[in-house]
Amino acid sequence: MLVYSAGLTVSEVIKLITEHIDTKRNMIYIKAAKGRKERYKVLSEVALRVLREYWKAYQPKNWLFIGSEPNSHLTARTVEKTLEAVSQKAGIAKNVTVYTLRHSFATHLLEGTTDLWYVQKLPGHKNSKTTEICTPVSQQDIGRIKSSLDFGKK
Repeated sequence: MLVYSAGLTVSEVIKLITEHIDTKRNMIYIKAAKGRKERYKVLSEVALRVLREYWKAYQPKNWLFIGSEPNSHLTARTVEKTLEAVSQKAGIAKNVTVYTLRHSFATHLLEGTTDLWYVQKLPGHKNSKTTEICTPVSQQDIGRIKSSLDFGKK
């Protein structure tokens, strides 16, 4: 849920520590993110509600998502295997990856009319060309475009 709702990479989500969840500002602090930069990501209200339930159940102390060894975080492979299992259980025939969720995050922001500049900055893309590759134009978007020939017509 956090990967999709915030556009996180697998390494960002597995290395989250509890102090990096800012519930007052609905932000996630990412230390040493993509390109070894620090940045903030959005924290969805829906994801925050689920995180609070998770917190009550597991009471993580350091790593938000605890690994199989004491004081370790989940591995990328564990996240990938879990996503595969959940996708199969949901009846999704397509191969769903963490990267797919990250793509979907950016695509859905654009479809929701979020400015391309923000969609570029949130996942940590250096230039808009990378974002454009990740966010194909949907038929829904094309249907909303008004032809320049129709500008000014009533």
